[in-house]
Amino acid sequence: MNSKLIIIRGNSGSGKTTIAQLLRNHFERGQVMLIAQDTLRLEILNTKDRMGNPTVDLVKMIATFGKDKYDYIIIEGIFNSKIYKELFFELADSFDYHIHTYYYDIPFEETVLRHSTRDKANDFGPDKMKEWWLEKDYLHLENEKILDKTLSQENVLNRILNDLSI
Repeated sequence: MNSKLIIIRGNSGSGKTTIAQLLRNHFERGQVMLIAQDTLRLEILNTKDRMGNPTVDLVKMIATFGKDKYDYIIIEGIFNSKIYKELFFELADSFDYHIHTYYYDIPFEETVLRHSTRDKANDFGPDKMKEWWLEKDYLHLENEKILDKTLSQENVLNRILNDLSI
């Protein structure tokens, strides 16, 4: 099996979690595995997002576990390139470059607007989002695609499915 790795990154409120869930739901159960940064880092590991945090190792371990067991491995989160870039290059190599990388490059104001429609809107607001903000935090992987604010959820989902040749 040639598992395909799908990386969806972007700032808080950009839409990455929604797309990852829509993508997962598009496939049959057992065909796709979803690795969500917030779940691992905040809920399981309860750690800060800084250099040397154990999230890097756990993402790598879970993605490697899923390789050749699932058709698609989706990794989604902010994933600051200063902390996680090396991980993604290692995974790209491990997956023999069967990898599709997407980055939401959306203005801060738009992410705040999108965030206001989410369940998490009461958990944190624009001030906290500004603290986490990463401007144009590209990985510069060979096939990294940029998603902008003009693309609807349906457009993004169809683009990814098209890239996967589905």
